[in-house]
Order: sequence, then structure tokens, then C-alpha cells
Amino acid sequence: MSDPVFRSDADAVEVIRQYRAVLDRWPVPRREIELPTSQGATFVLACGPETAPPVVVLHGAQANSAAWLPDIALWSSRFRLYAVDVIGEAGLSARVRPPLAGDTYAIWLDDVFTGLGLARAALIGTSLGGWLALDYAMRRPARASALALICPAGIGRQKNFLFAAAPYLLLGAWGKRKIVEKVFGPAPERLPADLEVISGLMDSIGRAIKPRAIKIPQFSDAALEALAMPLLAIIGGRDALIDSYDTRARLKRHVPHAQICFIEEGYHFLPDQSQRVFDFLVCS
Repeated sequence: MSDPVFRSDADAVEVIRQYRAVLDRWPVPRREIELPTSQGATFVLACGPETAPPVVVLHGAQANSAAWLPDIALWSSRFRLYAVDVIGEAGLSARVRPPLAGDTYAIWLDDVFTGLGLARAALIGTSLGGWLALDYAMRRPARASALALICPAGIGRQKNFLFAAAPYLLLGAWGKRKIVEKVFGPAPERLPADLEVISGLMDSIGRAIKPRAIKIPQFSDAALEALAMPLLAIIGGRDALIDSYDTRARLKRHVPHAQICFIEEGYHFLPDQSQRVFDFLVCS
């Protein structure tokens, strides 16, 4: 049986209400698609010129496709984007969480590609979405034309963040703020407009969703070496969830053609990467 995704039905209703409100702020015309898959219904937002090169976009854990709001206008100016709500997360796709080990998620993405009529596409993924993109590219290399990964899981060592954060939970509101800062970095005095739109939603998701308390499978050296498509990895030196130094070292060793952008003072959340990803995709 799949683990529950939300703490309660009321929490789920409120998160989806806020998500819908954020989608009303989508910066370009969009089409909403619900695809049948082996894991249940999957929600996809499509935008950009229909004849443009396709790009499948996969958000991270404890999120949904609203996370891409700051990036959509630029990326959709040149590409046909398909922002997929990952199953088992805080979006409009099926609330199921099959094990990450094995090919279940690759089969699910097969169904997504088939439902969208895609034979091949570039993939953008962040955190868990980066792991999903890598896993799919390793299992279905003919379907992945390029990979743009932001703080991807599965390459570098996964840190025991829950253990490190536990003492802060005893320190009330201040402690919770410190936990958030360790992942997202210090809060600016004023958020950019796009992030302001989604910050309340992400706060609600953090309170409402049950985190995936799992160790994400790490890819083998051989699996990394088999990646032949263009690959961009953007990683932060202060990532509290993933050892980015290990990620960088393994990519240099096993994927020598990869473009690596290492942001020394960057956290697990890396804003303002739209242009870098766009330029990579244009040249891939």
C-alpha cells in the first residue's frame, strides 16, 4: 500500500485550492492535460509553441509544477514545455508513492511520453525531479535528448538532514525558520514577484504533506558513464540535503562531457537559473 501523501483530506483540499490560485497566474497561455498512466492520472501543464522542441519538466519533492512559475515565460518562448506533476507529491496527479528502486517510475514516464505523443524530449529536473530525469535517461537513452539538472539527487551522497534538523524542532518557531534557511538559504528582505506568488503555497505544502522518509537510490559509476546526451548540472556548495562536492566529483570522473555550474554559496534551492538552463537547451 502506498504511504499517505497528505496529513489529512482537509490539508489536501487547501493545498490544491492554493495551487489552483497560483496556476491562475501562469504567465503564458497553457493547456491542462490529464493523462491515464500505469500509476493513475497524471496532470501536465503544456505551454509554448506546439511545433517547438519538446521539454519535459519535473519538479522536486514536496512541490508541484507551480515551482516553475519564475522560469516558464523564458523557456516557453523557444520550447514546448510539459510541466508534469510528479505522482505522490502535492499536485494534481495520483497520490501514489511506489518504491524508487526498480523501473516503476520509468514505466510511468513512458506512459507520460506516449500520452503526450513524444518520441524524444529534453528533460529538466530539480532535486527528486533530477533523479527521475536521470533514471529515465539511463533506462531510456533514446528518449532523452538532453538533461538540465538542478541540485539533482542520486549522484552525490544524500545527507541525513532529518537527523541534523531534529534539535531545531525543539526550538519552536525560531527552530523551524532555521530548518527552512538550511534548505532555502536566508530569506531576502523582499522576495521577487514570482517567488512571492508561490511562497505561501510552498509554506502550506510544507505543513500539509508527509515527506518521503527514504534514501534515494544512488546511481552506479557505470550508469553515469553511459550517459551520452548533453548534460548540465547546477549545484550549490551549501546544499543541506545532498553532498554537492561529491556530485561534482562523480560527474567530473564519470560524465566528463557534463557542464557543471557549481555555486559555492548556493543552497538546495537555487533561484535565478532560468537563463542558464535556457542557453544550455538552445545549444543542445
